[in-house]
Amino acid sequence: MSWTLAITNQKGGVGKTTTAVNLAAALQSMGQRVLLIDLDPQGNATVSVGQDKSALARTMTDVLLDEASIGDVIIRSEPAGFDLLPANIELAGAEFQLVSRIGREMKLRRALAPLLTNYDFVLIDCPPALNTLTINALVASDDVLIPVQCEYFALEGLSSLLETIEQVRVALQPALGIAGVLRTLYDARNLLAQQVSEQLQTHFGDQLFRTLIPRNVRLAEAPSHGLPALYYDRGSAGAQAYTDLAHELAERAEQRAGH
Repeated sequence: MSWTLAITNQKGGVGKTTTAVNLAAALQSMGQRVLLIDLDPQGNATVSVGQDKSALARTMTDVLLDEASIGDVIIRSEPAGFDLLPANIELAGAEFQLVSRIGREMKLRRALAPLLTNYDFVLIDCPPALNTLTINALVASDDVLIPVQCEYFALEGLSSLLETIEQVRVALQPALGIAGVLRTLYDARNLLAQQVSEQLQTHFGDQLFRTLIPRNVRLAEAPSHGLPALYYDRGSAGAQAYTDLAHELAERAEQRAGH
């Protein structure tokens, strides 16, 4: 059974794209069938897997504006092997055009529906804003994965995200839930990071992933080489953390399928 996850937090710099790309690579390496959707006009997920975002013939923009079928836009990410729906700055214009369209919140959900049986996991890298694109991601998803940076102000903004999730649940996608909260950019030597981690544990309990994503130079370097960390430096602490997260997520997927 396919599991679609929106990876979102309207706060920038919390590791959304890093999580989307590296989790996709780690899941694929475990034999899962993965589709990564870049829904951010910055196109960072697209660049992070070695694609030239300015040279793309078709992107998510074409899908959302009904100018191409989703199957015609998917490209294979090598060497990781997962499928990618790429994006570039044109997506910002698409969002502007969507505002006046009826059923705009359902565009991605409807486009994805015929393809879901092809994948075990569909991961959506959302923009750092609660806009039409993010709402499309939430409506198209089964659950939300929330990366949270273990630093000051980490919890700020989380309440508005949770409110948005609740609003989407009430109005558009009643089954939308939280897959988990992920602690990112974690530095165990930092007392504040430890305190924020404890706060998240208190607040989210079992919804908090056991895996901690460390602050890691290899994770920061990998995108400039167009590779997920797993293929840039398999032995790095960052690559290992996302491998652990992939196993933890696969466990949750099994529990979900069993319910």
